[in-house]
Amino acid sequence: MKDISLTGVDRLFLFGQNDQHLAQIEKKYGVSLVARGDKLILDGPDAAVGEADGLLSHLVERIRRGPAIEEAELSELILQSPAPPQYDQIIDGKHVANTYKTIIRARTAGQAEYLKAIDTNDIVFGIGPAGTGKTYLAVAMAVAALRQKQVSRIILARPAVEAGEKLGFLPGSFEDKVDPYLRPLYDALQDLMEPERLRRMQEMKIIEVVPLAYMRGRTLNDSFIILDEAQNTTPQQMKMFLTRLGSHSKAVVTGDITQTDLDENQPSGLVVAPKILTKIPRLSFVRLTEQDVVRNPLVQKIIKAYENYEEADRDPTSVPSR
Repeated sequence: MKDISLTGVDRLFLFGQNDQHLAQIEKKYGVSLVARGDKLILDGPDAAVGEADGLLSHLVERIRRGPAIEEAELSELILQSPAPPQYDQIIDGKHVANTYKTIIRARTAGQAEYLKAIDTNDIVFGIGPAGTGKTYLAVAMAVAALRQKQVSRIILARPAVEAGEKLGFLPGSFEDKVDPYLRPLYDALQDLMEPERLRRMQEMKIIEVVPLAYMRGRTLNDSFIILDEAQNTTPQQMKMFLTRLGSHSKAVVTGDITQTDLDENQPSGLVVAPKILTKIPRLSFVRLTEQDVVRNPLVQKIIKAYENYEEADRDPTSVPSR
């Protein structure tokens, strides 16, 4: 048996309508949850109580200490498997992104390491599977740096790997053709800034969203620069991007090395970079895993299933199950 203090916690929010959140936790871990006075009593097998306690303690601290947690995130954390680490292991309150519209914070230990690395280094590589928040957190940190006047502009770049024949058949200007590749960056910006502010800053070139090819020949001072989908860069393109960094600037490179769209015989700049850029001060590599996925919990299982399949495919001794 275990009890958790509910002092300073909005119980209706934590318990959910008709206690649905508590019911989900009871079903997930096989425990009994009863509110008595200012405490929540957990009862059941020791291992199950320990796991449920870890989740509930995390939720209580998130609600009590803030920043504010939303209903959708609370529900997602309850459904997430396994339970997240303790609150203090995830975030110490120092490394958050205070954007124009909201405060963005880490939701996993890996994301906390990522935010800390961005805060304390000039160049950071965020490498990991889809859904781990690599791009979104990088854009949030860029917007926060701009808001706090740590930089004077944001440059967001992506390689357009199909800038040859496939894009050539699309109507419109080159900008129209590459817009689908840049759309995820626009989506992140729109989440973090008011539409009018974003439009004005784009018109003033304070915020630029550009294909990687547009970076050649530039020196970017006093800027926060993000290279997204970097697994689709060649080693030469990666070198070109990294050498754009000017004084008082910061760069974040994000990508998933398992999802490269390059030709089979073309090495990825994101794969080669860690082999070259070793032991360089103020340059950090952060590797996120399926445990850092913050989309639908099913995404974690999909990523793990693909990893298991690829490992078995590489192992000549493995026998496919029938």
